[in-house]
Amino acid sequence: MKMMRKLMASTHRISLALRLILVASIWVTLALIVAGFFLVKLFQDAGQKALDDRLDVHMTEILSAIARNPGKPFFAVVGRGEPRFSVPQSGWYWTVRLAEDPDIVLFDSPSLFSDQLNISSLDVNNTLSEDFHLSFKGPAGAQLRALARTVRFERRTSYLIVVAGSTQELGESISAFTNQATIMLVILGLGLILAIFIQVHFGLRPIRTLQRSLLDIRKGQAETINDQMPRELQPLVHELNALVKSNRQIVERARAHVGNLAHALKTPLAVIMNETRSQSDDVTVKVHEQTLLMNEQIKRYLEKARMAAQRRVVGVACPVEPVCKSMAQTMKKIYRDKQIVFELNCNQQIAFRGERQDLQEILGNLLDNACKWCVEKVAVSAQIHGNTEEETFFWQLIVEDDGPGLSTELQQQALKRGKRLDENVPGSGLGLSILADLAEVYGGSIQLDTSRLGGLKVLMFLPMTVVQVTPNP
Repeated sequence: MKMMRKLMASTHRISLALRLILVASIWVTLALIVAGFFLVKLFQDAGQKALDDRLDVHMTEILSAIARNPGKPFFAVVGRGEPRFSVPQSGWYWTVRLAEDPDIVLFDSPSLFSDQLNISSLDVNNTLSEDFHLSFKGPAGAQLRALARTVRFERRTSYLIVVAGSTQELGESISAFTNQATIMLVILGLGLILAIFIQVHFGLRPIRTLQRSLLDIRKGQAETINDQMPRELQPLVHELNALVKSNRQIVERARAHVGNLAHALKTPLAVIMNETRSQSDDVTVKVHEQTLLMNEQIKRYLEKARMAAQRRVVGVACPVEPVCKSMAQTMKKIYRDKQIVFELNCNQQIAFRGERQDLQEILGNLLDNACKWCVEKVAVSAQIHGNTEEETFFWQLIVEDDGPGLSTELQQQALKRGKRLDENVPGSGLGLSILADLAEVYGGSIQLDTSRLGGLKVLMFLPMTVVQVTPNP
């Protein structure tokens, strides 16, 4: 059962083009094998019939010679019709025997040369009414095919006449025809398979065009699918374009609702915080503290909802390398007193599946934290991290600094949901759990480790889109 499931799963992974080519190739191969078998069989039957007809001609010649020479019926037929009847062991023989006793030989062709034809399997009674064909081995072990007939001239004795010919020529002809037919059928099969390949390749070209159009939408290089498709695919194209449009409309409405909710909550919270800021009693202080916490949580989850909605927009993507360079320049200006050295190593083909401001927010948080705690150096790397077996590709964003870093215990606490390092370690200033949430929203993950520079190393894995890079002239 497991083997069957594995087999079914493996066939499901076969491409549509390969399925069509395999099925058509198997059918063509079987058809050509059957056609070749019947062609060889027809040629064999035709060759055997031609040999039988030839034997019948020699039989008629022998009977005519006997009938024209009643006084010497045996010697008159020597060498008639076929010169090989006179050549010893030529493969062509005839014999005349008494029908009442076939073992009594009246006359043999000179080609037998003191040998005899073994016709013991011949049923003489059947030859009285019709010709009888048989196959047997003759002199020197040659395979022979013979024609036997019993005749009676007026009231004289009945004669059994047997004419035999070698099947070697027929076998050689059949073998040569089989080889030639096999070569021709193989060439024909290869030509048909090539034609099938061309047909499938040409026939499935619109599907590959549709695939590229969908890929362009995922990369953000197009907004709709090209509708210049064959008639059979146009309904699918129209539905996909309608789906993309509907997706954008849903996301826009979600953004509007998120913005409205943010504005609706912002004013009441601001009023409460202003009213409680100047009071010092315990209840007011507690209300002010909880209001600040509410404001922070609302901002966090509204931002998370906004980014989740943006991620579900089909066709939104932005290159990573320009954003990394831009954010590094911004951080240099913000922390100009430190004179930080940025080490950038970004793959130009990587594109972030989301809007540019989201990537800027992620990089801004990571770089701000690294710049706060570094001594003089920050390293940023963006490289492809793929799994070709599952056909899923991620890009890996790594931000390292040469600061004090975090212990293993603090690294584990920093990524706990709802935890912030500035709440657990005074002065750390960044909630890495927020970045963990953002990575989860985009279908990725985040890890903390010790940097090769001595400080903190943040690794973020995110699904990627590959962009085409045009080389500089």
